[in-house]
Amino acid sequence: MLEVALVKPRIGRMGMKRYVDAGRMEPLQMGILAALLAGQAEVTFWDDRVDDIEYNRYFDAVFITVETFTATRAYEIAGEFRRRGVSVILGGMHPTLAPEEAGEHADSVFTGDAENGFRELVGDLARGRLKPRYDGEPGAVQPGIRPDRSIFRGKGYLPVSLVQLGRGCPHACVFCATSQYFGGRFHYRPQDEVLDEIQKDCSRLLFFVDDNFCADADYAKSFMQKLIPLKRLWVTQVTVNVGCDPELLDLMERSGCLGFVVGFESTQRESLAWMAKPHALGSGRPYEREIESFREHGLSLWAAFTIGHDDDTPKSLWETYEFARRCAFPFAAFNTLTPYPGTKLYRQLEAEGRLLFGGRWWTHPSYRFNDAVFTPRHMSPEELTRIGWELRRKYNSSVNMGRRLLRYLGDGGRLVMLGAYISYLRIFRQEIYSKQHLHLGVGAGGA
Repeated sequence: MLEVALVKPRIGRMGMKRYVDAGRMEPLQMGILAALLAGQAEVTFWDDRVDDIEYNRYFDAVFITVETFTATRAYEIAGEFRRRGVSVILGGMHPTLAPEEAGEHADSVFTGDAENGFRELVGDLARGRLKPRYDGEPGAVQPGIRPDRSIFRGKGYLPVSLVQLGRGCPHACVFCATSQYFGGRFHYRPQDEVLDEIQKDCSRLLFFVDDNFCADADYAKSFMQKLIPLKRLWVTQVTVNVGCDPELLDLMERSGCLGFVVGFESTQRESLAWMAKPHALGSGRPYEREIESFREHGLSLWAAFTIGHDDDTPKSLWETYEFARRCAFPFAAFNTLTPYPGTKLYRQLEAEGRLLFGGRWWTHPSYRFNDAVFTPRHMSPEELTRIGWELRRKYNSSVNMGRRLLRYLGDGGRLVMLGAYISYLRIFRQEIYSKQHLHLGVGAGGA
């Protein structure tokens, strides 16, 4: 039987200290890989955020999942194992978008969905015939596969089980890596398999990690009707236009939904049209009717905004802040617009000569987390970086957090959510400060 290790890299370090996110959740993709390896390999799992990796142990192979923000650290870990003669396989969204780059740091690269093609890779590994690249096309999601959650024990994750109903998104937002990969397609799991997994393996609080939980509204409604008897509490990610569907919102409330992340991105119609996000335009005054509908159903919002679009100015960014403040979103993220490799946004900025850090910001030694990585139209990169930090810091000041809490209670916020809300406010604020100007990777030695 093979001896393999699974590794989830951390983002990097703050000064000389390891960055450990207080709000870390179980990495679902590693549980799926462990399930796919069952019966074929003895599996060791390291979460680099909390575990010390044992580089001198023998393994037939090490599998590392790579996101763009963890690419530098992933390449450091890969180098340490390869120097010891251990085969390294890189997979995940970043190698899927940049396979040639990933191939420079690995013995093999797996692109796409592991459920489609992973068994071929494992078979080749066992025969000593590992190919430099394997491609798993989007398709069936976890067909008959329940994640092996035993590998998560003892790592201090939040008490929430990650589950997926489906993958992909029907939209084509220019900045989105998910849209680039799935090409407007969406793939759902059989509902009975998801419900069986929830009943047998999951805690009371669930996070459906789907990029767009309600991409197919009828399928989501059918699933939520079946979820009601399970008496779970859950959160997910949706687009703002779900606020125009009363039946959908009613089923969310009845099936235990506490709230969701909504990618508002901008309050400017010109910016939303430019980013190919017409479904987020809202109705009447920006999002007014939708937000009111969410509140009527007791659903909390985590509002996500991106700043630095071509129509953005310093004035419009502060207007976005004022919009979020008036709405008193429990959580609001003001993320610097970041071009991921392979996306339409990246190709456009590259063609216009506006990319900084040589284009590969994710491996550039001078890049720091939340830095602007391109030249905006109406401000300097330094100004965009500075304003982004000011928005995040001011929105999450102790005074503003207290005001939002009072507003939440005044609006009849559900008591079942109150404890979680207060706890995660603290974690969220801590994350904002600990991530600002974070160094990607560890640096010399990579250990």
